[in-house]
Amino acid sequence: MAIATSNDFWTSRMNASDPSNLSGDFNDSWTLSAGSALDGAVSSTEPFFWEITSGNGGQTWRQTHTSGAVTLVACFKFVTAPTSGEVIMAIDNGTYKVEVKSKGANDKLDLVGATTVTTHDLDLEMGDGDAVPIILRLTLDASGTARLYMREIIEDDDAAQHYLSVTGATGSTAEVLWGNVSGEIHWATVYMSNKGSFDPDEMDLSDWATNTILQTGIGIVQTLKDSKRFYLNTHVQNSAIRYGYDLSSKMISRIKPPSIHVILQRVESPEFLAMAGTNTDQRYEIMLYITTRGTDYRNAYRLGASIAGEAFDEIYTTLGLKGGVDSLISYDAVLDSKLDDDEVVCVHTMRFVFMKKISMLRRQT
Repeated sequence: MAIATSNDFWTSRMNASDPSNLSGDFNDSWTLSAGSALDGAVSSTEPFFWEITSGNGGQTWRQTHTSGAVTLVACFKFVTAPTSGEVIMAIDNGTYKVEVKSKGANDKLDLVGATTVTTHDLDLEMGDGDAVPIILRLTLDASGTARLYMREIIEDDDAAQHYLSVTGATGSTAEVLWGNVSGEIHWATVYMSNKGSFDPDEMDLSDWATNTILQTGIGIVQTLKDSKRFYLNTHVQNSAIRYGYDLSSKMISRIKPPSIHVILQRVESPEFLAMAGTNTDQRYEIMLYITTRGTDYRNAYRLGASIAGEAFDEIYTTLGLKGGVDSLISYDAVLDSKLDDDEVVCVHTMRFVFMKKISMLRRQT
């Protein structure tokens, strides 16, 4: 996992606007490489889309890049499905390329690299009740691994892999493409990053969510998993270090102790640092729940304290010393005690407060 850093961002952000004239800072516009300017326009009613028809050859939008790893996210709906085999999204890094192709229908797409795989059923025309436009995330890394994520889901409710994966075909020109030359597609959003190949847990469409849940919450989970400190490396299984989406007793009991649950508890920005609000100091409150179990409560207590100590050392030395950008400014810990004769589970809690300097110039427009 390579969670987006403070220097990684969406280098191109199109939200139902003219792709050739994107507004805002650090926002690269697209070039019309095929088709006609006459076949694209912003819809006149909500919800807003960039509507591409095909009366004059449709539209294919292009950007070149110099990155070996690229992410392209598109949110759209089919009004009329493009011709079977037509490319609607593509990434080429000069060595490898991957394409998303229409199947001439409203329920499936192909992911095409060196091999071809087909999606499960998708509601591309928004025919179901309360339907929303499909979100597709296409990624290609420097080694040629390509993935297609649907609806920003990595695993389904049964913990089964929800994305498609292929090895890229032989590439030629480092470029990113999207659009349609037949049929009619209404494009709500197209985001691109030439900063890397990011899955939904590594870079969110929202910069705020990336800064908070991903970089600070899931980022700490990954830091603890990567640690080579004795207890974190040998006693706590990677599967038992996780972000605490569900802290109910039923869910926590499914994880064999010792375990560590990380949760982002609170975010605040005491003040913006410029009159125009271009930078902020944001504070992030992180909670760690270190759970151990033992009939001899003293042993569970001591093991939990040792694990908590290593977690503190790892977080402080790895994440908390980036002065001026990302610093640990305070912490406190509450050590659990046995209060009931039948109690065998010990839960030590730790609270960390980080202060990060955040640029507000790379927001969505």
